[in-house]
Amino acid sequence: MSRLIAGARSVFRRHPFVANSAIYGSLYVAAEFSQQYVSKRWLAQPEQREDIDYATVGRYAVMGTTLYAPSLYAWYKWLDGTFPGTLKTTILKKLVLDQFVLTPYCLTLFFTGMSLMEGAEHPFEELREKFVPTFLRSCIFWLPAQALNFMFIAPRFRIIYMGICGMIWVNILCYIKRQSPTTTATLTTTATTIKQE
Repeated sequence: MSRLIAGARSVFRRHPFVANSAIYGSLYVAAEFSQQYVSKRWLAQPEQREDIDYATVGRYAVMGTTLYAPSLYAWYKWLDGTFPGTLKTTILKKLVLDQFVLTPYCLTLFFTGMSLMEGAEHPFEELREKFVPTFLRSCIFWLPAQALNFMFIAPRFRIIYMGICGMIWVNILCYIKRQSPTTTATLTTTATTIKQE
């Protein structure tokens, strides 16, 4: 076991980009596969069970490995290099940049990229419908998660922490991706009402 851990550390140290890409790609595949398995096999009635849609699983693999991983790797390398340390002002700067610069980019990449791979006639339609409720959910999830990350997690262990949080968040994204326009519209209206109150 110790040799396995030492080997993993060696791979991360020597090939951080490849290791990160493999992990994020695996996370996206695992999240989508688990969503499909639960909804189509586990919770569905025997007569309503469906096969796993491996084409969709493949799209998540492409998204996680070739699009998200390079973006996140470059972003956090820049962020940690530009704002080193754990001072409160430094953490606040990281949180603001992470949530209000990186997150809109990632959500745009996710919804538009998936729509293009699905061959959607209007690739920006889903982004328009789901951006606001997804962004609000990301604030609730990622702001506390990243505050803990920047305060307590050493950079060399960040990928493990981000992997755990990322797995949860990708499951949320998979769930939102499956929502109908009516459901999303309701979420948007509710979110707007709460904001106004």
